[in-house]
Order: sequence, then C-alpha cells, then structure tokens
Amino acid sequence: MDAYIQLAKQTIEQYVKTGEKIKPLTDLPKELLEKKAGVFVSLHKKSDHSLRGCIGTFLATQENIATEIIENSISSATRDPRFMPLTEKELADLEINVDVLSEPTPVKDVKDLDPKKYGVIVKTTDGRTGLLLPDIGVETVNEQISICCQKGRISPSHDKLMIFKFTVERHK
Repeated sequence: MDAYIQLAKQTIEQYVKTGEKIKPLTDLPKELLEKKAGVFVSLHKKSDHSLRGCIGTFLATQENIATEIIENSISSATRDPRFMPLTEKELADLEINVDVLSEPTPVKDVKDLDPKKYGVIVKTTDGRTGLLLPDIGVETVNEQISICCQKGRISPSHDKLMIFKFTVERHK
C-alpha cells in the first residue's frame, strides 16, 4: 500500500478507535518527513463511492507532509461539518485519497485552466475562499469556478475575484 495512504489509514483507524493521535513515525519515505506542502485527505465509501469527508490545507501548516497528512486525516474523519464523525463500524467501507498540492499560482486568463489537470482556488479581497481539487468529475472551467464560489460564499457578479491554480500528486 502507498505510504501516504497507509499513514492516513493508520491515523484514522487509531483516532476513531481510541481518540488518540498516532505517534510521529520515522520509517516513512524521506519526502514525507522532509518536504512541506498543503494536503487534502478525501474519504469515500467503497460501497457506493459517495463522499464521506474531505478536509485539507492548500498551503503547508505543519512541519512536514507526514504531519499534514495526520492532522488532515483526523479532520476529514471527524471534523468535516457536512458529516457526522466517522464511526469504527464505517472503517471497513472506507476508501482514502491523499492529494499533495503544488504551490498555488495566480491565473491571468481562465483559458489557462483545465478541471482535469488543475485545482482552483477563488479568493476575494475580504478573505473568503473556495477551493476545488482537480479531476473529480467537474467537466468545465465555469462549473469549477462556480463551485468554488459557492463553497466560499462568493458572488462572482459582486465580488472581485482572484483565481489561483494548482496541481496535485494524487495517492489512492
């Protein structure tokens, strides 16, 4: 199993079963311990592929990717406001994705976007933000930006928008 997924899985299982965070691991691949990046952890039900939790950071907030995965795995399993906290019974039906994000870059022209290749962040001058990961079934750039605006409670017709794009290294 992929080391990123294994770390997320172990984190979620231990936290759901005991309420305790796993201890920092040292036998992980070097990039997990030495690099910093934003990370999203997405949980789906194996039975029907429906979303069960998705929380992340678009910029690094922890000392390395491993810690970012640990924190966001716990948040995705227990703090996504759209869902009740994950139960031990649900663990067997859990599918986990870990997306490591590139540094966001400003978009000068929406023609440079592609919902299959780039995730999008839409921000306003007052700090409201909406984010959508790439390659999650969204077909058009307009749909991608519209979803970001909905998530951030942003009105494209009234707010000045700043758009950023990023890529992900997806682990399944």
